Amino acid sequence: MSIHIPYGKGYIECNMPYDGLLTSRIDTLKSERPGIKIVEEAIANPIGSKGLRELARGKKTCTIIISDHTRPVPSRDILPPMLAELRKGSPDIAVTLLVATGFHRPTTTAELEAKLGPEIASREKIVVHDAFDASSNVEIGLLPSGAPLVIDRLAVQTDLLISEGFIEPHFFAGFSGGRKSVLPGVCDRTTVLGNHCGAFIASPYARTGVLDRNPLHIDMVAAARMAKLQFIVNVIIDEEKKTVAAFAGDPEAAHGAGVRFLRPYCQVDAVPADIVITSNGGAPLDQNIYQSVKGLTAAEASARKGAVLIMCAELADGTGGEGFYRSLRDCTSPADHFAQCVATPQHKTIPDQWESQILARILMKHHVIFVSRPEMEPTLREMKLDYAPTLQAAVEKARALKGDDATVTIIPNGISVIVKEILYYGLRERIPAPAR
Repeated sequence: MSIHIPYGKGYIECNMPYDGLLTSRIDTLKSERPGIKIVEEAIANPIGSKGLRELARGKKTCTIIISDHTRPVPSRDILPPMLAELRKGSPDIAVTLLVATGFHRPTTTAELEAKLGPEIASREKIVVHDAFDASSNVEIGLLPSGAPLVIDRLAVQTDLLISEGFIEPHFFAGFSGGRKSVLPGVCDRTTVLGNHCGAFIASPYARTGVLDRNPLHIDMVAAARMAKLQFIVNVIIDEEKKTVAAFAGDPEAAHGAGVRFLRPYCQVDAVPADIVITSNGGAPLDQNIYQSVKGLTAAEASARKGAVLIMCAELADGTGGEGFYRSLRDCTSPADHFAQCVATPQHKTIPDQWESQILARILMKHHVIFVSRPEMEPTLREMKLDYAPTLQAAVEKARALKGDDATVTIIPNGISVIVKEILYYGLRERIPAPAR
């Protein structure tokens, strides 16, 4: 059976025998109804909350946290019904769309128009959050971890704070959506770095699909509560990025309902293998090594200790960050880098430290081979990663290391699955407290 492994804007054809094939069932999520109708129905039936129209009554201002250019959130389905309900409840309410950039670069005007459509982009007041502008952010308290909660003033100085978003598996926050609109979405760099500290990333609960006892999630929920986020509209999208389900209402109750709906479509059982082949879902998500760490975590979760992991990624944009690249290039070993990240005090967390820490964790246990463009070979080797020009060459390398009878698992799209690890069940390790 031929398997297509996403690579850039195309795919790599895999015809080799295998022992396990891990795929999500997201492709079975289809709806004949327009996405905007699905959202309208969700808003009309809020979960654990008053309706949006009722929440808006008597309010003079409202800030809607919206996703930025890096997220495939179908805002054209979500925002029109939200805006309509707000103005039915309070016709003169002053609405601001606050773009949740988190730690990303600012969203451009062209990107906003492409995302929102020309009508909303030109008619509504839009402000792009800046995590690096201390003057635009304000401290409102301390999170359970001890990190200060510093968020955009527009999220604080409003009568009603609500948000849009989408829910998908996330490789260290468990799932996207819900509380993530606030943290990291509209938080200052100080808060984002504190939340993404080495001790939290090292937690065995900071994994794909895990919310219970996940220290990053705990801080994120606290941030949303402290910011007084009152209502969310979160959607689930299919592989064509179309809305197939929507959940609206109380931030925790609605997000929880969405997670429960999505999990069965993504969660898979895996028998640990000697060789695991995966991808980062093709372009644009396989554009650099930084992003490819996400797909590698699925391979990690389905591999025996000492397994060979093969990542198929075009890496059209290289490493994904100079600091990320240097951290792996310059460290004595992945284990030393991981230990250094964990020992770094919470308030001294370095940008992108979390990504290099997770890659170091993987390299401590596994041999990683990238199938990519030839010009990436020197850089990959500098970062303590192996290289192969083709999937066949990578498999030959892997079998030379693990033997001809090695078991093989294929995960065509590593970012679409939640591998249910035995590690998560019955675990009693204490979550490390971040160093102050």
